[in-house]
Amino acid sequence: MAEPGAELTMQVSLARGALGALAFALSTGVPGIHAAAIEGGELVVRTSRDRLLALMSLLRDDPRYACEQLMDLCGVDYPARAERFEVVYNLLSVTHNHRIRVIVTTDETNPVPSVHHLWPCATWWERECYDLFGVLFSGQPDLRRILTDYGFEGHPLRKDFPLTGYVEMRYDEDRRQVVYEPVKLTQDFRNFDFESPWEGILTLPGDEKAHESRQGLKLPR
Repeated sequence: MAEPGAELTMQVSLARGALGALAFALSTGVPGIHAAAIEGGELVVRTSRDRLLALMSLLRDDPRYACEQLMDLCGVDYPARAERFEVVYNLLSVTHNHRIRVIVTTDETNPVPSVHHLWPCATWWERECYDLFGVLFSGQPDLRRILTDYGFEGHPLRKDFPLTGYVEMRYDEDRRQVVYEPVKLTQDFRNFDFESPWEGILTLPGDEKAHESRQGLKLPR
């Protein structure tokens, strides 16, 4: 009889072997692949913007990969890099029960080809990446903000975006409308006393003896 967990270990080993074979096939047989390797138990493929659509079509349509679903698309910001943004695509094959992650890089001005014609749900993810990071997607017919408000300035998930933002929104009672104004901090920084908050309070009724023993004082009788 097999030991408990041995069958699961075998299945994991077989899955990793299958992903390793896919990584080898991609890195040796598909042009424009910078790297294809197993990272954290998942197949991660890095390619260039000009080869993205060909690769994504292959991953969707080729029976070896059969990535029917685009689970999500997200951005990562590395401000020190010349191409500061990574656009990450997480693909799922329901047929083979495996996942493939595709990564391309870009900057503020060079667009990434849209994949909305391959997976229609990509429109929502591309709009979110544009809204929060400012990544442009060529061929996307509906590239609008999706999470921030109308008139919002900047892209809030960039590492250089200020934590307070650039403008604040409030409802003006006199004008009876929502107004946008430059951020104003409502108070200066304060000096906090990090001692116990109970040390500085006045003695409460019924607590005279405890206060006396704590402070080493003799209270008037």
